[in-house]
Amino acid sequence: MTAFFDIPDLLPAFIAGSFSRVVGAGADPFEYDRVTAALTSLYDWTAALEHTGRVHLAAGELAEAAGHTVSAAASYRTAAAWMHCATVLPHPDRAALARAESGADRAMRRSLALLEPNAVRIEGPGFVGWLRSPAGVARPPIVVIVPGLDSSKEEFHDVADALLGRGLAVAVVDGPGQGLLAASSAPDPDYDRVVGAVLDRLATRPESEPELDHDRVGVIGLSMGGFYAAVAAARDPRVRATATVSGPTVLDWEQLPLFVTETLTQRCGSADAATEFALCLDLTPIMRTIPGPLLVIDGGRDLIPGVTNGAPLAEAAPQGEYLLVPHGDHLLGNARAEWLPATADWLAARLQETTRFTGGGP
Repeated sequence: MTAFFDIPDLLPAFIAGSFSRVVGAGADPFEYDRVTAALTSLYDWTAALEHTGRVHLAAGELAEAAGHTVSAAASYRTAAAWMHCATVLPHPDRAALARAESGADRAMRRSLALLEPNAVRIEGPGFVGWLRSPAGVARPPIVVIVPGLDSSKEEFHDVADALLGRGLAVAVVDGPGQGLLAASSAPDPDYDRVVGAVLDRLATRPESEPELDHDRVGVIGLSMGGFYAAVAAARDPRVRATATVSGPTVLDWEQLPLFVTETLTQRCGSADAATEFALCLDLTPIMRTIPGPLLVIDGGRDLIPGVTNGAPLAEAAPQGEYLLVPHGDHLLGNARAEWLPATADWLAARLQETTRFTGGGP
């Protein structure tokens, strides 16, 4: 499974194509340029980015020892972003990918411990993650943040921050085949079971955890997470409002580029399992059954062979809305200001309405 790495002139194309994603996850753009300029092979990507994360981890430890809590927490969070981004390719050294994801998880734990001591580690069947609550808000609504195929709970800090700033609690998780669980599980197209397990866990909180409003639940999914979020919206009646960002409506295995097929093969465990998984990635049978408000966001420059973007989903869903940013790339990392504030506002408005959704309207 190395055909992807054998593509001629792959390194500069991958570096350029990953820029907005890695920077969006929390890396400094100038540091990204310095780190990637030193690479001579894409095989070195994982080691180089994990090393950069460990440099930030060490800086955080020095700052924490000196009593500089805010600086330490920021360095740990940056370390988590770099270590996670070390894993965003189908590198043949799966042990190295697992070490980087584990390091990212530990770094984020240290960041939250310093600045958000009320953040709660949540775990359950098929997921692990964090519950983070907005300061000074009693019984906030909940938004589950769903990562994509090779994403993790450490990637979308900006999304979590935007939602927290609008008075929403966030549950950001790794599900099957994602992040910390990538080494021990395969992706599951029936992701409604994961979202359901997260909501079940939040509903059975101990007294020490913040009280949440379980009648006002939203989901936002990014990349493959957009597919997962739409599945949860169609199948779990607790989900009142949903947003998808660069999510596929349908996949066609035969047309997918090597990066996607090799990532799927690695995450699923075999080519046969990956092909079977890809065949399940079709929202057509359920997209008209999504009862609640749905906002679908696409980038006009996000044109991946074999992937049907979100327009058919937005058109078919009874309460679907569509936001197309013409110059946006995959995940719209190059156009964040043109979708993230508006999407956070959209979710907050739907979830802060007082009328409970019953299936006939928000």
